[in-house]
Amino acid sequence: MFVLVISGSDVSKIPGVSIAGLNPKVIPYTAPADADLLLWGKPYVIDAIPVDPQGHPTPAIITHAAYCEAGFPILIVRSGTYLPPVVPYVEMNVDPGQDPQTNQAVTKVELLIEKSKSLGQVLGKSTKKIVIAESLPGGTTTAYLILKALGYNGMVSSAGPINPVQLKDQIWENTAKRIGIKFGDLRGKPIEALRELGDPMQATVFGMVTGVLEETDIILAGGTQMLAVAALLRQAGYDKHLLVATTTYVVRDKYAHFLDLAKQVQVEIYSAPLDFSQSPYSGLADYEKGYVKEGVGAGGAVWYAEQLGVSPDRVVRKTEQLYQAMIKKS
Repeated sequence: MFVLVISGSDVSKIPGVSIAGLNPKVIPYTAPADADLLLWGKPYVIDAIPVDPQGHPTPAIITHAAYCEAGFPILIVRSGTYLPPVVPYVEMNVDPGQDPQTNQAVTKVELLIEKSKSLGQVLGKSTKKIVIAESLPGGTTTAYLILKALGYNGMVSSAGPINPVQLKDQIWENTAKRIGIKFGDLRGKPIEALRELGDPMQATVFGMVTGVLEETDIILAGGTQMLAVAALLRQAGYDKHLLVATTTYVVRDKYAHFLDLAKQVQVEIYSAPLDFSQSPYSGLADYEKGYVKEGVGAGGAVWYAEQLGVSPDRVVRKTEQLYQAMIKKS
């Protein structure tokens, strides 16, 4: 089963943090639009394909292409988005995360984890394989905060070709000052880290994974955001095998330390060998230049499709077909 957790965080409202939308006003629509597109092929919550400020399409198009080719089952989980999607979803009944520079990020984190654990228990009884993905604007920044607080040294990735490293560092400094901590001070305290610096997606995936039966395989579909979730799990004593499935664009991001962080967190890595370098569409070809990179479980969806006999090349071709159709309709 492929589970997409859609969330929101006030961190995405900080100028310069998120480019998950044409402009800041549409960022609240991004995650629910991704959910619509993943399941139904186009957004219904807003009449537009989610794009970044340069017009590059959401990676949900890749995930949807993998779904079209492989036909794996999908479940949408809404955990704190500003707006609901139109597609059917499981409601976690939680508010968007707050800005940790000024407030606790996830105030009712224990309750959210317990509800998510119950969901994981239910899903684990019905499938032997769960791929968990996310859509959360600003999520690499909250991932960075979590990793720093837990004592993991390294830079997270970004949805753009230039990572706003200085801004992320400043947000860390402001947040650490509010809480009264330094690097690594919350080592061994994952729940406190989630409450103070995290986001609803992290808490939801954390809870789901801890609730799943031991014999069920867990694949965390995402880049450094899922490394942060894995770090939280490790520091909560979770010692089972974890696979983090992402794209080659995240792995080769020169501004991030994905492989080093993965080694620190002790997870296995899958890097989806996507290649849009020969694509006639600049919106897709620019993925090769560092735009977008990952999201909506694109890398994990390619991994899942491969398990079901669908090659990455087929996913690439289907993505181009879908994108061509979207361009014609727009």
